[in-house]
Amino acid sequence: MKSAENQFGVAVRVVEADKTGSVVSKLELPRTLAVVGETRAARVGDVVVVRALTDSATYNQLELPSGRLAKVNPGDIIVGALGRRRALKGFVGDVPETIGAGDELHLLSMGGVIGHCTGHHSSLSDAIRVEVIGCVYDEDVRVRNIADAALPLCGTLPISVAPLVIVAGACMNSGKTFAATEIIRQATREGLRVAAGKLSGVAALRDTLNMADHGAVATASFLDCGLPSTVGVGDLSPVAKTIIGRLNESAPDLIVIELGDGILGGYSVDSVFDDAELRAATAAIVFCASDYVGTWGGIELFARRGLRVDVVAGSVTDSQMGEDYVETEFGVSAGNAKRNGARLFSLVRDRVASFKVAGAARDTSDALQAV
Repeated sequence: MKSAENQFGVAVRVVEADKTGSVVSKLELPRTLAVVGETRAARVGDVVVVRALTDSATYNQLELPSGRLAKVNPGDIIVGALGRRRALKGFVGDVPETIGAGDELHLLSMGGVIGHCTGHHSSLSDAIRVEVIGCVYDEDVRVRNIADAALPLCGTLPISVAPLVIVAGACMNSGKTFAATEIIRQATREGLRVAAGKLSGVAALRDTLNMADHGAVATASFLDCGLPSTVGVGDLSPVAKTIIGRLNESAPDLIVIELGDGILGGYSVDSVFDDAELRAATAAIVFCASDYVGTWGGIELFARRGLRVDVVAGSVTDSQMGEDYVETEFGVSAGNAKRNGARLFSLVRDRVASFKVAGAARDTSDALQAV
């Protein structure tokens, strides 16, 4: 690392990064970066350079902008972004009030989200501790932030938007991504153009890359809106409409949306279902859970919002017994992505077809009333 002062009299260090987290991928940063270490107010999304101080037996990989995973070793110089996390089965952390060279923080996610870890799941070892070298600056002495490359937020959906299939769940690791990607794969096999996105969670490329691998013609996530996570967003609907609008530009027949984490929790997931415009555009809700109680709770919570779960998927349906129980006891169609993906998609396809018929009937009615 080299130190110097720029034309503004600010002490700048030139740093060579060893590894860059995917959370800053939209900025397309070079390996050589200008870093300022003076203490300043911290903001969500600020790009920081840190040195790894420790290892972790259970959580020691960093997702690079390419999507590849790289081992984090003590001493590695890493580029990430400040952010919050509220993972029920992972790390919990916040953005510090200030940040400066020498501060100790933690690696909160494999995408490179960095913050102060306040707790973690019992299955994990401690989060990797990192020492702050400084914030990344541009030539105008402004701290780089992942919001610099964000899409402008939209207040409304496009006039004509492809039917939405929303995949939500009781919590993380309940089978949402598996269900979403299988629906994408089966729809693509039937000749449909499918776009896909992730609206909530903590930033990483693996889910959208997985969607593309299964046939999605376009993908997007909250990271495209400059968010390292959706913790503390409050109303997620403008982000959702921005992502859906971008996906709709690919002229898809169907848009599959995964909501990371659970419908309850710290990632603002529930706000998506409070928006009338998003509700009206949703053709099917697929709910994933790991057990009967979680399934019942999800169905009940949606019912309280005046919404219906159309299909239950996830690990509760990994056995035929679970699938049969959900259909018999809860009266909701159930399908499993692992055992019979074609059947799961057929349930979704039928719901989408009904949605289109209902939409056509509404359009006809509106046209007649206008005459």
